[in-house]
Amino acid sequence: MNKGNVIKTIATIVIVLSSALMSQEAAAASRIKDIADFEGIRDNQLVGYGLVVGLNGTGDNIKSINFAKESLISLLDHVGINSRDGQLKSKNIAAVMVTANLPAFGRQGSRIDVIVSALGDAKSLQGGTLVATSLVGADGEVYAVAQGQVAVGGYSAAGNNQSVVKGVPTSGRIANGAIIENEVNFSLNEMKNIRLALRNPDFTTSKRVAAAINALLGEDIAKSIDPSTVTVGIPEAYKNDIASLMTKIEQLQVQPDQAAKVVIDENSGIVVIGKDVKINKLAIAQGSLTIKISETPFVSQPMPFGNGETIVDTVTDINVSEDTESKLNILDTGVNLQELVNGLNSLGVSPRDLISILQAVKASGALQADIEVI
Repeated sequence: MNKGNVIKTIATIVIVLSSALMSQEAAAASRIKDIADFEGIRDNQLVGYGLVVGLNGTGDNIKSINFAKESLISLLDHVGINSRDGQLKSKNIAAVMVTANLPAFGRQGSRIDVIVSALGDAKSLQGGTLVATSLVGADGEVYAVAQGQVAVGGYSAAGNNQSVVKGVPTSGRIANGAIIENEVNFSLNEMKNIRLALRNPDFTTSKRVAAAINALLGEDIAKSIDPSTVTVGIPEAYKNDIASLMTKIEQLQVQPDQAAKVVIDENSGIVVIGKDVKINKLAIAQGSLTIKISETPFVSQPMPFGNGETIVDTVTDINVSEDTESKLNILDTGVNLQELVNGLNSLGVSPRDLISILQAVKASGALQADIEVI
């Protein structure tokens, strides 16, 4: 191969490696809209109390659920029927809580989904219809009214000696079941600046977001003021078109940073290890102590024509075994996630043992990461 071909080959390899590195970096980057929220642009939670009617005998027992009975009486009073002196025995109604999220910029007349959940002892909401229910916000104002057929994903069936329940039949959803009656006033064009709230606060990520926005706008207009907040001034060109500025900002690609952390769920034995977790040089030995107790029953009988009695007794056998083949295993300084996992797997540890090992390594000061137990 001549010198020219060698140079071309080297150049091709460099281009391929550079492209691979760039693609890895691009794949690891995230859009700003996926790691941060614009302050002021958020959902608002709504809640209401109502009645579901039309149930097939699976509703509240109004003899024992007093608030369901009072709600039914109030509903009948509202339509001009006086039932206060009558004996109500219906099991076809259920008192429910209705919840919904009012989206940002939800406009009057548009529809939103609602969740309906039983409050009393109703067995199922299947086939029921929610009667008009006002949904209020944290300020006590009515923002939507919900009504419609409840769709239940679960079911229940029972016989004399057996019952079957699948899912949660006492909770359901009404798609587009509420109409927005009141809007939350918010004007984008009156904003003096834009504030971004990071979902996972981090100084490095906050600085990277500010740098990406400044590179986009070509001026030093974005600043990281704390690990979770980036403030952006409004350029003159976007004074009357802030929505376009937000669109450009949220599409920017940023590499999020994160603290080294190990998350442990002791109930399920799940261990999640972050990619930046490092450990200093140490030796690990993992052994197991097994105690096995077995009991064998036997019958003791008296001799023929004896005066004794037959008794049942047990013979107890206890075996203690310890894994003596486990040896110290040395892990070098700066071991990364993959090497740590490979090293622990070579010891043949179970998830439960892994939790104990990680906690012991952290206690020794060799684990350079936070351990969070959930």
